Amino acid sequence: MRNFLGSVANRVFLILLAGILVAAGTTSWLADNEKRKAFKELYEFRIAERVEQIVYSIDNVGPEMRALVLRTGENFGLEASLVKDTEHAVDDNPTLTTLLKTRLGGDRRVTVAKQTDCKLRDRRGPEFRRIDECQVVYVSLKDGALLKVKLRMMRDPGSPPGRPPGMPFLSPYFALFLLLIGILAFIVAKMTARPIQHLANAAGSLGSDIDRPPLDETGPTEVRQAAAAFNAMQARIKRQIQHRTHMLAAITHDLQTPLTRLRLRLEKVSDGELRHKLLEDLAVMQSMVREGLDLARSMDSAEVMQMLDIDSLLDSVCADAVDARQDVTLEGSTRASIMAQPNTLRRCLTNLVDNAIKYGRYARLKVARDGSDIVITIRDGGMGIPADQLEVVFDPFFRLETSRSRDTGGTGLGLTIARNIAENHRAVLELHNHPEGGLEVTLRLPARG
Repeated sequence: MRNFLGSVANRVFLILLAGILVAAGTTSWLADNEKRKAFKELYEFRIAERVEQIVYSIDNVGPEMRALVLRTGENFGLEASLVKDTEHAVDDNPTLTTLLKTRLGGDRRVTVAKQTDCKLRDRRGPEFRRIDECQVVYVSLKDGALLKVKLRMMRDPGSPPGRPPGMPFLSPYFALFLLLIGILAFIVAKMTARPIQHLANAAGSLGSDIDRPPLDETGPTEVRQAAAAFNAMQARIKRQIQHRTHMLAAITHDLQTPLTRLRLRLEKVSDGELRHKLLEDLAVMQSMVREGLDLARSMDSAEVMQMLDIDSLLDSVCADAVDARQDVTLEGSTRASIMAQPNTLRRCLTNLVDNAIKYGRYARLKVARDGSDIVITIRDGGMGIPADQLEVVFDPFFRLETSRSRDTGGTGLGLTIARNIAENHRAVLELHNHPEGGLEVTLRLPARG
């Protein structure tokens, strides 16, 4: 239930549905009450009319015809008879009593009471008898005689047959109306939440694809304002990344010329030992400059995306490593193609293989399909990385204090460059320690074929 309520669309749907149900239920209840009231008034009016007809008929015939008139009441579901007194009956239907007094007029005595032993004949089904009750009406005649009329009355005239009295009436049409309203509320909720979902999807993909197309600035005013603000934010972030990348690329590029001149001048140093040390330091500086340039390119590569056979790329990377006398093997194939920047992705894989060789003596590559993804794993034979540093090693210029080998060289940019390239390809690059030892790198790329 918590997951269901976590969605804005579901919350809006429940609020709309609850409001509609309350409004519809209240309206139905009020309408049902009004209908019951109208039916009851009409029903009591007809009962009073039938009793009035019998009373006037008996008043207007002689004593010898009264027995015949009394018997005709049975055809209307009535049982009429002349009695001496009201048999201690208590009036418990003041509405019908008042109505009869008004219609009959004069000083007639009228009493309406309930009777439990109702033995009237009724041709209707048992579903009607279950909701009926016996009523006895005592009316005084003109000559002072007392007429007793026994009749069967419905407890709830507004209720259809077969439904308990007092229960609200829910017609099939009204139930269908509620169902259609519920569907409409769900559609409205989804339409209301769709722009928010688009904004959430755009925000989620922005981290891995800063060049994603801008949001459409359409829809209600608030949605257009949010989309415009998001597009402006994306443009500002993109400009900042480009400025930083261009600045880093310019600095590293401009440093290469003075470093080259410095190397030429160092070659003229007469002290051989001093010259050797200075050239080593200069080589380190040039390596850092090249790594910085590679880092800048990895963040904003201008290379064109194109279809690339991933198996061929891996074969080429491994073949180059083997030619360099490195212990590298490749297992598996996918027969799949991906949209990629060939040279940039090659640099990513080469960095990972070189890292495995440098710190773990060998690199064991495996490639396989996993649903819609291509998964490449590179395992080495080193000592692994502490679990709390598996993520921070991707930070620029970060180097482990406890190296996995005696050679602690490098600028700390290799994994940073590899992750930047992976993110530019909408891929995921992760590290974890293999249970049997060594570090395992997992590169998950979205397949295109």
